[in-house]
Parts: sequence; structure tokens; C-alpha cells
Amino acid sequence: MSKLLFIRYKKPAKVTEGGEIGTQMKLNVLRRLLGDENVDVYHIHDDNVKRRVSEYIKGVFWFPFGYFFGLTPKRVREILAMSGQYDHIFIDRTVFGILANKLKKHGYKGRVFCFFHNIEPLYFKAKLGNKPWRFVITGCVRRNDRWSCRYADTVISLNTRDGKLIAEHYGRYPDTIMALALDDKYDIKEYPAGMTAKKPLCMCVAAYFKPNCDGIDWFIKNVYPHVDIRLRIVGKGMGKMADSYRIPQDVELISDVPDLVPYYEEADIMTIPLFQGSGMKVKTCESLMYGKNIIASDEALEGYELNYDNMGGKCNTADEFIRTIQSFIDSPRPRFNSYNRGVFLEKYSTESMMDAFKAILE
Repeated sequence: MSKLLFIRYKKPAKVTEGGEIGTQMKLNVLRRLLGDENVDVYHIHDDNVKRRVSEYIKGVFWFPFGYFFGLTPKRVREILAMSGQYDHIFIDRTVFGILANKLKKHGYKGRVFCFFHNIEPLYFKAKLGNKPWRFVITGCVRRNDRWSCRYADTVISLNTRDGKLIAEHYGRYPDTIMALALDDKYDIKEYPAGMTAKKPLCMCVAAYFKPNCDGIDWFIKNVYPHVDIRLRIVGKGMGKMADSYRIPQDVELISDVPDLVPYYEEADIMTIPLFQGSGMKVKTCESLMYGKNIIASDEALEGYELNYDNMGGKCNTADEFIRTIQSFIDSPRPRFNSYNRGVFLEKYSTESMMDAFKAILE
């Protein structure tokens, strides 16, 4: 049986966000296909261990040389020394594309996979805004994206939109398009009954990240005053949103919950007003998994194949959001959306991705 080394950005603590959820899915699938004993993990960071100040200083120092935060020449040497034990090395984030470069130049004979979570320069440009050091970081991730495309045996992206951008920026179209999928955490015997409330509870799930906050802020300003709803915002670090944005007193703002399931179950509608980004959105996949009605923008739905009427509604303007939410108020629908749950099981669950991963390992 083949052996694989999985290069992961971090060993997460209990509260897991965005891309790390997708990372865990990939790792779980690879372990199922190859066997736990044949898949080893190298963590660049460990969120369970407090970082020393010296680590931050080292991280800043190595950025201009193409080493994304946490990766150093010493750690690269460790990985190179280990590499001969493995038939495959799966680099989960292209911010570590320098590893593909070093492995191939070191003479590694196995297969190197590089996975694009995003088009990283675009992601960090949105994340950092006008911070003066953004050029150092975007320059670093651009070099790593480029190295990933040049040296990896197999390049993987989440959707065709990203695939086209990768080809445009780096001259290589991904070898495989592999949609986001999640482990099914909602395998229960009885799904919630009942109809959406006359004053529906709309929920936004998001980590504290400028594009997420800007989208929610837009919704609060342009949609919320015109519909009779309850609005709840839940997510990692979202308590900080009150420091930079004006949040009405009757909007619930909840930060860093250990378990999202009760919040998903209580919501009538998942509302995802997102207008910039790349990759695929975990919050959309989670909403499908929990069988929630979804009202979302094009960006939030990028990469997903859905019937938007059955899903809940695709909306990109204030009028579209208002009309679609009002349709729920005027004509309540089942709180559990069986169509969305079915699409998740068919296309976006771990089980649905087994064949795709098996194909790339052959």
C-alpha cells in the first residue's frame, strides 16, 4: 500500500474555521483509502500550543524569501529528509508551494499534489485591505502559487472559476477540479419538522474576515430595515464586528460557539450575502448539510450545482434579497429543506468524494 505525507497548515484547536474544515475532510478520505497507518501528517502550526514571540519574528523575517508564515528553511529540511519514506506528498495549501520546488530539486521521485484553497494573492488582498505590509505577503503567496503550478505533479482547484484564474495567472490549468465536501455531521434519525416562522430567523455564519463582515454590513444597511425578520450573526471572532461596524441592538451577535448545530437547527433561513472571494464557501456546504433554506449571492454559491428555487433563492441585489425573504414571510416553507440535504449527500459529502480521490492516487 502507498504511503502519503499530508502537509497541513495547522493542527487546529476545538473551534475550526473555513478551509481547515475542508482540510480535515481531505485527510479523512485519504486515510480511508490508504489506511491510517499509511498517512502521516506534518503540521506547520499547532494551535494547541501558544506561539513564542520568536516564532512571529522568524515568520516575518522569512516572508520575503518565499516562506509563508510558520515555514522555515529548517522545517523544509525536515520534510526533505522525511520525503523518501513516501510515495505521495499532499501539500494542502499552495502558500507552501516552495515545498514542491524544493522536493523536486532535491530529487524526490514520488508524486507531489498541491491544492488551491483560493487564488491566494486575491484572498490576501481582500483580507489585508490597505495594510502597508500587504505587498510582502501577497508577493510571497504569489511566488508559492507559481511554484505549485510549476513543480507539482498534480494541481487541484475547487471550481472552474478558480481553474481559469490559475491558468490566467500562472499558465497551468488544474489537473483536477475537486469541489468542497464535508464529513456528514448531521446523520440523525429524525429531521426537524414544522414551517418557517412568520417572522423568520435569518442567520449569517461567518468568521471575522473583511469580505464576510462587509457583506453582512451591506445586508444590515440595505435589506434588514425592509423585512420583518430576526437576524443572528454567529462565528469565530465575530464579536469584534461590533468594534468596526454599526450593529443594531436587536441583531444578535454571537462569537466563538463550541457547537454550531443548535444554531443551525433553530434558523429558518441561512442568509449569505457575500460579494468577493475565491474558492468555495464552507458555510454554504454546511447549510446544505443541515438541510437549511439558503438565500445567497453568486459568490457564496460559486462552484455549487443547485436549483436555486428549490434551494431558497439566489440574490445579488437588495431588492432580490427583500423579495425572496418576503416570499418566506408570506408563504412559509418547511424549515428542513430536504432538497438541500439530498444535494449535499449526493455531491458534497465525504462519501461522494471517495472516487475522485481514488482516481488521483492511481
